[in-house]
Amino acid sequence: MTPDQPASWRYRVAELPAKKPLRFTLEPAPAPLAALAAELGASALKKVKLVGEFRPAGRHDVVLEARLTGTAVQPCVVTLAPVTTRIDEPVLRRYVADMPMPEGDEIEMPEDDSAEPMPEVIDLGAVLAEALALALPLYPRAAGVDLADTAIAPPGAAPIETDKPRPFAGLAALKARLEGEDDAGG
Repeated sequence: MTPDQPASWRYRVAELPAKKPLRFTLEPAPAPLAALAAELGASALKKVKLVGEFRPAGRHDVVLEARLTGTAVQPCVVTLAPVTTRIDEPVLRRYVADMPMPEGDEIEMPEDDSAEPMPEVIDLGAVLAEALALALPLYPRAAGVDLADTAIAPPGAAPIETDKPRPFAGLAALKARLEGEDDAGG
């Protein structure tokens, strides 16, 4: 993708080849990539690329199979220091022409989460954004950072000491002992 192309590549399903694969490479330009990083809560996205192909599957269905690669920089959830994550994920979407739409208030998740109803237009930019959102760590942590070591006490409060006995530590043993007496008929 060159800088003057849109961030979203759209393919009309009716225009996809019916007998052979159609290969694609999507590399967002810096401006759309920066906008996507902001949308995903990342500090930066670098060298993001979606490379793959559309393949016909049966008479009416289409398979999109690709690989998403790139680098994401996110703030550490504890220290806010930058955390760099290398992304290298497979992407699979099966667009099914006659997929039944779920009905009712409660819907069970299908076993095959790659199947989707066939749209008129497949938006590769949207596929890339969704796959990237799923690949990013939810709680990125800098190397060597432990959540227990970073408890923040309010101003003026004494720091938490882990060596001190805890007032409710003996309750589990008491509960177990009482339950043992109940089982023994006591």
